[in-house]
Amino acid sequence: MSLADVKYLPETPAHDPEIEAINDEAFGPGRFVLGAYKIREGGPHERALSFVAVDGDIVVASVRMTRIAAGAGRALMLGPLAVRPAYKNLGIGRRLVAIALEVAATAGMPAVMLVGDEPYYGPLGFKRIPRGQISMPRPVDPDRLLSHEFVPGAMARLVGEVCHADQARIAAQIAAMA
Repeated sequence: MSLADVKYLPETPAHDPEIEAINDEAFGPGRFVLGAYKIREGGPHERALSFVAVDGDIVVASVRMTRIAAGAGRALMLGPLAVRPAYKNLGIGRRLVAIALEVAATAGMPAVMLVGDEPYYGPLGFKRIPRGQISMPRPVDPDRLLSHEFVPGAMARLVGEVCHADQARIAAQIAAMA
């Protein structure tokens, strides 16, 4: 395998079974109890902003983006990012994140947040979200809440508990009918 053989493509429904297998391999069944997964259960991810890395016909890594909301803020949540073990430490994951960030910025998204390790994501432009600004629906180490702003001040509008943007829209519709 050569890195030159790895292609980066927009995610399609045909990739779903392999992406699920990669996520299962990388994170196991315990991933479903995490705060980020609870948010993802609230609605679909943004396929147009999600990408895979393929070697031939095999998906070797993926990254997904999901629209989120908290307070008056709207953003994307990056993740899961997963790479098959044989392809780790080759820069494939970082390349997928860079591609996803570039497309999100071009699409006019204000910011991207994630739950992850600052040493990995910091060089990609992510910074810690101030403690107490946001919360997740399940416990998360606040030092792992990171963000990357495209629009200055966008993250300051994200305040309170993070949810899938579809859930925020439904809550707003219910409030408007009351």
